[in-house]
Amino acid sequence: MIRLLLTLTALSLSVAPASARDILFIGNSFTFGAGSPVERYRPDSVTDLNGEKIGGVPALFRTFAEQAGLDWTVSLETSPGKDLAYHDANRRAAIDRRWDVVILQGYSTLDARHPGDATRHGAAAGRLAALFHARNPRARVELVETWSRADLTYRPGSRWSGKPIATMANDLAAANRQVARTVPGIAGTIPVGSAWNDAIATGIADADPYDGIDPGKVGLWADDHYHGSTAGYYLEALTIFGRVTDYDVRRLGPDERAARDLGLTPAVAKALQRVAWKTLRQN
Repeated sequence: MIRLLLTLTALSLSVAPASARDILFIGNSFTFGAGSPVERYRPDSVTDLNGEKIGGVPALFRTFAEQAGLDWTVSLETSPGKDLAYHDANRRAAIDRRWDVVILQGYSTLDARHPGDATRHGAAAGRLAALFHARNPRARVELVETWSRADLTYRPGSRWSGKPIATMANDLAAANRQVARTVPGIAGTIPVGSAWNDAIATGIADADPYDGIDPGKVGLWADDHYHGSTAGYYLEALTIFGRVTDYDVRRLGPDERAARDLGLTPAVAKALQRVAWKTLRQN
């Protein structure tokens, strides 16, 4: 009888899904997918703590997890055009819970008044990390490195004007990595901007949306040349999912559900999965 019970237990464990985990996404329009159908993608699959029925990148994460056989409960708290200091000052009551993983998405230039300066960004990230670790000392808090804004690169008036398109993303990555090295409670960063750079450098994505999209390439920016397109947010979600779960996103394959739902071709889905995988291996 004991041997039978042990055998049944082993069998049940072998077919059970991975342990359920909770993840919270905090951010702005870059997190909820503004400017694309991603914003309203599968809102029923995630919990929007603001009750705005947003799916966004968190819903893509959830969709990837379902296909990978991983049991993740996904929540989000977002507000357009806001930095992390806003969430720390105004949304603590909504987010002050126990989480296993927290993804922090800051303002697109880190600081609206002082672009590229991570001082305010890092201080807010540290306060939020302390909040989450008070609930769960083992919580993993990560910062998202965002992409270069084409409008701040190809148009005058920005510190990145006239520079190579990869420069802004590289600067934001360096600033976020410095925060992760120096601010207690930040586990690391997620190289989304580097993934965009890699997609452009390898010829998968177009580098300059102002002169049209080159034949055979995908556009990563929305029509405002600021936010992401469906493909841009898809690449963001793949990079976050791969870093958080350590899952080889190439295994999702060309017929991946979210890509199909959102109108990305199998060839584009496969190419972006390979970019995310390669970027994560190198960063």
